Amino acid sequence: MSTIPRLVIAAPASGSGKTTVATGLMAAFTEAGLSVSAHKVGPDYIDPGYHALATGRPGRNLDAYLCGPGQIAPLFLHGSAGADLAVVEGVMGLYDGASGLGELSSTAQVAKLLRAPVVLVVDASAQSRSVAALVHGFASWDPEVRLAGVILNKVGSDRHEELLRAALDEAGVPVLGALRRAPQVRTPSRHLGLIPVAERQADALESVRAQAAQIREGCDLKALLALAHSAPELPGTAWDPALAVAQGAAAVPGRPVVAVAGGAAFTFSYAEHPELLRAAGAEVAVFDPLRDERLPAGTQALVIGGGFPEMYAAELSANEPLRRAVVDLAASGAPVVAECAGLLYLSRTLDGEPMCGVLPADARMSGRLTLGYREAVALADNSLAVAGTRVRGHEFHRTVLEPGAGASPAWGMTHPARRVEGHVQGGVHASYLHVHWAAEPSLARRLAARAADRPPLEAHCG
Repeated sequence: MSTIPRLVIAAPASGSGKTTVATGLMAAFTEAGLSVSAHKVGPDYIDPGYHALATGRPGRNLDAYLCGPGQIAPLFLHGSAGADLAVVEGVMGLYDGASGLGELSSTAQVAKLLRAPVVLVVDASAQSRSVAALVHGFASWDPEVRLAGVILNKVGSDRHEELLRAALDEAGVPVLGALRRAPQVRTPSRHLGLIPVAERQADALESVRAQAAQIREGCDLKALLALAHSAPELPGTAWDPALAVAQGAAAVPGRPVVAVAGGAAFTFSYAEHPELLRAAGAEVAVFDPLRDERLPAGTQALVIGGGFPEMYAAELSANEPLRRAVVDLAASGAPVVAECAGLLYLSRTLDGEPMCGVLPADARMSGRLTLGYREAVALADNSLAVAGTRVRGHEFHRTVLEPGAGASPAWGMTHPARRVEGHVQGGVHASYLHVHWAAEPSLARRLAARAADRPPLEAHCG
């Protein structure tokens, strides 16, 4: 049983300000001396970067579609171990879940699984007394969701705040904060959401500090902390990467080096992935393809996750020594696992700029957003999975790869549409599909084991 104090920060809809409020709360409580554990509902990679900046701890995801409802509490307990407080930022509107699957993966479902009180962030800019009807509807829709208070965002004036508070007082819902419009707390966005922290570190830090100051001025932190402490005990056992990946077997021998791409172009990664690789026996070595001209010493496998290579295509292309090292590593048969941005980096070209050329495919930006949960099956044995392995994943990109599937595809998509996708050739597994390895720890173990079978070729390091 765990008694970690916890809050879920939700909203009626996207764009209400829950990321600003959640991040500001994390930063304000951290500045007050608390150790704050930060969590994000859903598959989002970008918000957790701001959460990590606010708290000094890894930002973590809680996704009931990708990992299953039964993993939510264990992953939460793992991530919040040793913390004084946990703040969970919701996704979309409170009751919005995976399309066509009811409450699955919604903020409401996660709040219920965590037995956590919910604070609703309401954009009050275009309403007054109607706010009470809105909040009443959200509070009464599902009696198992404990909507315990409201933070009013974009309040126009003192008089506006008085009207809003009076209406909510009639509805019996506590107002735990009222925030004025504040341009300095805004975070710039582009085609896939907020600009990641890694691309604007100094400015992002200033934004987080401004968010914390706004929260301190406009919210009742004492009442919010008391609400967090009112959460009941949470039964269950914390997720353990060592137990998850063991599957009755010892860690792979030799501490094989798995190089993991990072830096501004490759920012999308779940915190549990390197934990699983280390638990499987691997040494994780992070490098930056924008800066480093060689792979980490002793590299035996390579992971290139998601991110924004389209924003840095020219710079990635200009780093010819690293591109050659990646080609040599792939040609040796070493395991190379690429997701989304990594897929683009391994292609011949991205928007006309030469990339690694490992895959016989070309990538370009498009005007179409591909977004949604997927179910898939591995069609053949590869560096990541054995044939027949079934996974749930997520696609999120505005690029097109031609051809999208190679002679040996990475995945056979089974839902929502049947198609093949991705490329498997030699030790390379490259796909648009983002998969959360905590749901299928065998992926991390298989990658580590394949790495252990490869010699640490120093030639790949420049």
